[in-house]
Amino acid sequence: MLREQIADSMKAAQKGQDRKRTSTLRLIHAAIVDRDIALRGKGKDRADDEEVLDILAKMVKQREESSTLYSKGGRQDLAEQELTEIGIIKEFMPEQLDDAELDGVIAELVEETGAQSLRDMGKIMGLLKERYRGQVDMGRAGAKLKEKLG
Repeated sequence: MLREQIADSMKAAQKGQDRKRTSTLRLIHAAIVDRDIALRGKGKDRADDEEVLDILAKMVKQREESSTLYSKGGRQDLAEQELTEIGIIKEFMPEQLDDAELDGVIAELVEETGAQSLRDMGKIMGLLKERYRGQVDMGRAGAKLKEKLG
C-alpha cells in the first residue's frame, strides 16, 4: 500500500513537473527496490510496509545528519535542500509521537513489563519497535528510557 502511494505521488510530481519532489520520490523508490533485491537473496519476495517504513526512517535520519553538517559548514542552501527532502519523505510516515506521548508510552511499557533497571531496557525497546514502528525515534526513546530506569 505504501509502495503504491509513493508510485502515485511520483507520477503526479512528474506530471506537475516538480523536479525536487520527483527526485526525492525516485530516491525513495530506488531504496525500496534495493531492499527488494536484498530480500530476494533471502528468499522473500518484496519489502512489506513495515520494511518500507524502516527505509523511510533511515532516509530521514541520514538527511537530518547531512542538514546539520551542511549548516555547520556554512552551506545553508544544501541544508535547506535536505530539509525539503525530509518533508517529502515524512509525508509517507505515520505521525511521530511527541515528548509527552512518548513519556506516557514508556511509563506504560515499564509498568507492563515490570522493568526496574537498565538490564530490562532491551525488552522495552523491542516492544516499542514492535508496537510503534515508524512513530518513535528509537534514539530519543532510548535516552528517555535510560533516564527513567537509570
